[in-house]
Amino acid sequence: MLVTLDMVSKGRDAAALPPLSARYRTGSATLVAAETERRPAVLALIASGRMRPDAGVVRIDGAVDNAQLRRRVAVIDAPEVNDPVGEVTLSAVVAEELMFAGRPSHPLATSRMLATLQAAEWGRQAIADVPPQTRIHVLTELAVLRAGVQGLVLTAPDRHGGDPQDWWRIAQGLAGRGLAVLVVCGTAAKSVIDAAETAQELAAAGDFEDSPTEVGQP
Repeated sequence: MLVTLDMVSKGRDAAALPPLSARYRTGSATLVAAETERRPAVLALIASGRMRPDAGVVRIDGAVDNAQLRRRVAVIDAPEVNDPVGEVTLSAVVAEELMFAGRPSHPLATSRMLATLQAAEWGRQAIADVPPQTRIHVLTELAVLRAGVQGLVLTAPDRHGGDPQDWWRIAQGLAGRGLAVLVVCGTAAKSVIDAAETAQELAAAGDFEDSPTEVGQP
C-alpha cells in the first residue's frame, strides 16, 4: 500500500494546514512535522481519508478512494478527535478498543490483553498518567487488531512528553511487521529523531571504514 499526499492544504488561506506533500507505504515508517495545536490532527484526518483537503489530492495506490483509505488506515490518538479522555482508566480504553476490533471485551479478556501488552501494572491508572511509551504501544497494538487495517497514522505523540526516540522505535517496529506508518509530530521532536538517525548513519559509516580490508590469497 502506498498513500501519497500531493500539496494538500486546509482552511481559509491554508491556515488549518499549509500546503504539504508526503507519502507513506507498506513496511516503512514516515515522519512528518506539523506545528500548532490543530494541524497534526487535521493532517492525520486528511492522510487517512477522514477529511477532504481544500486543495491538493490524496491517493491510495494511485487512486483517489477515501472509502478504501478509511478502511485500511487507522488514526491513533488524534487530539480532540479520537484520543481517550484523560480520566478514563487504561483498562477501560483497552476494553473499548477490543470491542471496536470485534474481540471479547469482558474484564478477563481486558486483563489478558493488558498482560500481553506488558501494561498490566497501569490498568487501573487514568490514561493521562500512563507513561507515553506504554500509552502509544497499547493504542497502536490495539488498532492493528481491527479487521483490514494495514496502515496507521500516529498523531502528535510528542505532546505526551518523553523521549521521541521511544515512540519512533515503536513506529519502526510496526513498519517492520508490514504496516504503513505515518507519524505526525512537532518540529522539535522530528529534529531529535533526524539528528539521532544521522548520528547512527555516521557511526555505521565509520565502522565500515575502520573494518580491516580482506586481501585475497594469490
